[in-house]
Amino acid sequence: MRVVNEIVKPNCKITVFSWNGKYLIKFEQGDLEQTFKIDALDLTSEDEIYEIISDEFINEVVASFGQMRNLFYKYRSL
Repeated sequence: MRVVNEIVKPNCKITVFSWNGKYLIKFEQGDLEQTFKIDALDLTSEDEIYEIISDEFINEVVASFGQMRNLFYKYRSL
C-alpha cells in the first residue's frame, strides 16, 4: 500500500492510498475512521481524487462521524 497524500484539516485527517488497483480515501477523527474505495480504472487521472474530496464532501463525512460516535456510545453503554 502506497501513501499518495496526507491532508490535515481542522476536523479530520485525510490519507489517500493507492493499493491493488484502487485508491482508498481514509478519513480519521479521533478513534473513528471511514474509508472510501475507488477503482483506479474509474478515474482518468489521480487528480480526480481531489475533485471528489471537496469541502462539501468533507463536511458530510465529518457530520457522519457525529452519527457514528452517537451510535457507538449508545451501544457501548449496554
